Amino acid sequence: MREATGIAASGGIFIGPVRMIGITPGARRTAGTAAEEEAALRDAIAASIAAILELAEHVGGDGADVLAFQAAMLEDEELSAPAFDTIRKGEAADAAWRAALDHSIAEYQAAEDEAFRARSADFADMRDRVLRHLAGEAQAQHGAGAVLAGDDIAPSLFLSTDWSSGGAIALAHGSPNSHVAMLARARGVPMVTGLGPINGAVTAAVNGETGVVIFDPAPGDTGRIANDQAALAARAARDAEFLLRPAMLKNGRRIELLVNLAGVDELEHLDVRCCDGIGLMRSEFLFRDGAPLPDEEQQYRAYRRFVDWAQGRPVTIRTLDIGGDKPIAGLTPQGEHNPFLGLRGVRLTLSRPDVFRTQLRALARAAAHGPLKIMIPMVTVPREITETVALLEDCVAALARQGTPAIRPPLGIMVEVPAVAIAPELFGDAAFFSIGSNDLTQYVTAASRDGGAVAALNDPSHPAVIRLISQVTAFGRARNIPVSLCGDMASEPRHLAALIRAGVTALSVAPARIARVKAALAELEHD
Repeated sequence: MREATGIAASGGIFIGPVRMIGITPGARRTAGTAAEEEAALRDAIAASIAAILELAEHVGGDGADVLAFQAAMLEDEELSAPAFDTIRKGEAADAAWRAALDHSIAEYQAAEDEAFRARSADFADMRDRVLRHLAGEAQAQHGAGAVLAGDDIAPSLFLSTDWSSGGAIALAHGSPNSHVAMLARARGVPMVTGLGPINGAVTAAVNGETGVVIFDPAPGDTGRIANDQAALAARAARDAEFLLRPAMLKNGRRIELLVNLAGVDELEHLDVRCCDGIGLMRSEFLFRDGAPLPDEEQQYRAYRRFVDWAQGRPVTIRTLDIGGDKPIAGLTPQGEHNPFLGLRGVRLTLSRPDVFRTQLRALARAAAHGPLKIMIPMVTVPREITETVALLEDCVAALARQGTPAIRPPLGIMVEVPAVAIAPELFGDAAFFSIGSNDLTQYVTAASRDGGAVAALNDPSHPAVIRLISQVTAFGRARNIPVSLCGDMASEPRHLAALIRAGVTALSVAPARIARVKAALAELEHD
């Protein structure tokens, strides 16, 4: 028995057999002719793209974005060109592909920017998928009821794993703020990162609440683990009693509880009565890397679905927030040295008024059917609000001239750039503020949210972050501007007391966390 303590990345407790991941396929075969090897590699790449796109159709939301990035990269001939050059020199297709991708992975791992280093996992995922096709092997499958253990986990492996009968993730490295960690939290899969070397275990008990993993637990430990599981299940049952109740503190003070959504598919499993509306709808789900841009009608129909589902409750839709770690071919610039500080969010959409106008027209049309609000991301200077308002009003006027029903929705901003949180008085023209704790924390602490090596520094409870949140809420009260918080921080009970003390009265949380957050709020007392 070996007990290791890492970083809790996704809550829950699970015990089961260990399945090691991250082992790449061996050599395929002796090289054939250059033509045969080139054809084999092209077929393997095409099969990999098809498999990725098929998986993306079923997962939706943030997972589909990750897969779309991989498909777009595999379609880029610049990525595969070195492998084909090596094949023409007599190398086998598998060895040539491995060498080419290993070179790309090393370049990403050596990058100064943490976002680029985090992308190395995607390239390793692409490398192994193509190698499996070359070797005639199926995608590595891990059935339900296992602990996936290794150095890190590929996004496509997580998304293709059947979690219906339980399971967990235990990683030697990884980050609690990675895309896979966010996917794990959304699906309720226990996950622990930063455990150090994992070797030779047959079974493991993963506690995603405490960050403790017991490898090959002794018989005496199983009873304790079972007790922990029972206590967690009992808490979940108590939490469930709060699901359809209004969110309020112990003293009866009401807290507005909204929900974060990333795609239309999430509406099918969510009872509108559990929330006060939608605090953040990420419109990026409509924009897929490598796919045609959605037109006005497609966007209008999608946005109206959210408005109709909300049944009169407010719906806040964030305009396209791409760039940084969310590239879209043809929209986001290529080769930015530091994309998180580059052309992303409203900076990008204002540079592409053709794309922005289409989205604003669709939003204005959807607003005719209910209380829709528009939120623009990555605001840094007041001019970005002024220019967006001008575009929006021009779109509404054009729709009116065409006789198309439309309403000019309220326009608010994300507070995620420190410049806004430090000087909120410069942005008093915004209809509302929504604090994005993920990016605000990243920029305040200068620690990437995807960086395992600096995960401990990326702490939303840092006094500087809390102080900025307090400043924004105080300004909102003084100027009668509504303020909410929509980052991951809102979904974590351990942060709720600090947020309430900071003056936050409206929270927007992940759907899977609604009951837990309501139950945790009910235990808090605050004047």
